[in-house]
Amino acid sequence: MNGGAAPRAEAAIETHSLRREFGRNVAVDDLSLSVGRGEVFGFLGPNGAGKTTSLKLLLGLVEPSAGSGRVLGAPLGEPRARARIGFLPEHFRFHDCLTARELLRVHGRLYGIRGAQLAARADVLLERVHLADAADRPLRTYSKGMLQRAGLAQALLNEPELVFLDEPTSGLDPLGRLLVRDIIKDLRDNGTAVFLNSHLLGEVEATCDRVAFVKRGRVLMDLPLRELRTQAACEAELKIDPLDSGTLEGLAAFACAVERLDGRVLVRVEGEHVLPEIARWLIGRGIALYEMRCRRKTLEEWFVEVMGEDQRPG
Repeated sequence: MNGGAAPRAEAAIETHSLRREFGRNVAVDDLSLSVGRGEVFGFLGPNGAGKTTSLKLLLGLVEPSAGSGRVLGAPLGEPRARARIGFLPEHFRFHDCLTARELLRVHGRLYGIRGAQLAARADVLLERVHLADAADRPLRTYSKGMLQRAGLAQALLNEPELVFLDEPTSGLDPLGRLLVRDIIKDLRDNGTAVFLNSHLLGEVEATCDRVAFVKRGRVLMDLPLRELRTQAACEAELKIDPLDSGTLEGLAAFACAVERLDGRVLVRVEGEHVLPEIARWLIGRGIALYEMRCRRKTLEEWFVEVMGEDQRPG
């Protein structure tokens, strides 16, 4: 797993050594990545890592200083490709005098959708984001979560082949976040690629197929979450008594690694099927087993590890 991801067949996004400078400041440096069609891809990094500038490059909103890229098979910024892209920015501003239905009609006309087709599409999306009962209220009366859902509907209006979602669950309650997860799953099932930028790592972990860790405008690691979820290997934390050297040596026969931690023991095993064997062995030796908890490394732990000890809060 590394930053220089190999090109994929039918890629929705491909970039090679993209770079963007603003005067002496290098915002994006050697950005190389590939996102497949129908893939949910997470783009992770601390504040100031170049994520927003990277999104603008991919959307054709700013030009690269060097490097190249293609989106939906076309060069960056190509108008016909952009017409097949949906985008929900982090800090969007809609005219709050409009209703949600009017908002979708305005944006639909910008996409060239009109008449009965536009009206029907707006109705479907307003129902999908649970705003049908508030569709004819002005946006200024909406809560932050309702505005976020209206913005999501806008991003899906043109039935895009690629969707960029920048902090899509910002301001949403747990039910709203579940709704966004469900919508993203539907997009994946329909072959739409989703490029997700979020600081909520729990949401990313639950949603994405793969993530890239970005620091100072470079991809440091490409991590396939779908593969990690299906990996058998795990760590198990045991609370046992007594915890002596003989017990640790015995546990080593079942585990790839054994580590003692503050009255507990951490064992890395090839799969969860080993845990009942460990429990039977402990009980057979008369050792009290108070707790056995299996866990895998979280995305947050991966993030901290990849960013390194020199990374400070943004």
